[in-house]
Amino acid sequence: MHPHVSSLPLVALLIATLSLSGPVPDDQRWWWPLDPRPAVVRPFEAPPNPYAAGHRGIDLDAPAGAVVRVVDDGVVAFAGRVAGVEIVSVDHGSVRSTYQPVAADVVAGTRVAAGDVLGRLLLAGGHCLPRACLHLGRRHGTAYADPVELLDRAAAVRLVTPYGPPPAPPQTIEPVGPDGFVVPVDAPISSPFGMRIHPITGELRLHDGTDLAAACGTPVGSAAAGRVVAVTYVPAYGNRVVVEHGGGLVTSYNHLAAASVPTGAVVGAGSVVGTVGSTGLSTGCHLHWMALEHGRPIDPMLML
Repeated sequence: MHPHVSSLPLVALLIATLSLSGPVPDDQRWWWPLDPRPAVVRPFEAPPNPYAAGHRGIDLDAPAGAVVRVVDDGVVAFAGRVAGVEIVSVDHGSVRSTYQPVAADVVAGTRVAAGDVLGRLLLAGGHCLPRACLHLGRRHGTAYADPVELLDRAAAVRLVTPYGPPPAPPQTIEPVGPDGFVVPVDAPISSPFGMRIHPITGELRLHDGTDLAAACGTPVGSAAAGRVVAVTYVPAYGNRVVVEHGGGLVTSYNHLAAASVPTGAVVGAGSVVGTVGSTGLSTGCHLHWMALEHGRPIDPMLML
C-alpha cells in the first residue's frame, strides 16, 4: 500500500470536523473558557427542528473547581440557578454565550472582557456525570449554533474515544426561552423526558414529560400564553390542566393538588394554573410537565 493512502481516512475526518461556515473574522473569535485547552467530550448536535432532541452546545472536559472564563467581551445577562443548575449567560451583542454548571463570581449587569473569570466549574448539574465538564452554548437570537466555529481553529480537531461520547443527562435550561416560554416551577429535574423503567409499574416505557421536584403546594405557572382547554382528572396523571398555545402546541401540568383556573380561561406566561401535588399514579410531590406538538409528545425542556 502506498504510504499516503492509509492516511486518507484520517485526513478526511479532520477536514470533516472543520467548520463549513467559512473563515471567521478575528474580531468574532472566542477564547477558550478553560485553561489549559480542554478536550471536547461531546460535540454540538443541531436538532432537526426547534423542539426536537439535540445537543445545543459542546461539553468540555475539566475538573470540578476549574476556573471558567468568558469567551469574549460582553455583559452578564444572567447568573443564577435554573431547575437546580447554576448557569451564567453573557450577551456579546449579536450572540450570547452560556456556561453551566458554574458557581458564579459575577452578577447580571457586570461588564466583562474576554478572559475575565466568571466563576468555577461545579460537578452537580453537569452533562458528564460522574465526571465534571463545562457545557458551553452559543445562541444567535433564537437560533443555536456550534461554539467551535468561533473558537480557535485548532478546536475543530478533536479526539473521540472508541466508546463514543458519554450518555446525555437531564437537560438544563435558561429561565426564559427565546419565544417567551418559562419554567412552570423553579425546581430540580428529578426525571427527564425519554425512555425509562416506570417507578411504579416496573415497565420500560416512554416518560412523556419532565418531572420537576417541587414541594406540594408550590404554585405552577403556565409555560407560555394560551387558553386552558381542559381541567380534568386522569387516573395516570391525576389532576391535570391542559393549555393550548397555538401552532399545534399544547402543554399540560399533571399530578396537581388542585387547579386554579377554569376551562376556557386565557392565561399568560407564568400565570398560575394550579399547585404541585401527588395525585394519580405518583410516588410523591412533583410536577409532571408535558408538551405535545400536533399530538406528539416532545421534550418540554426544548421549548426553553
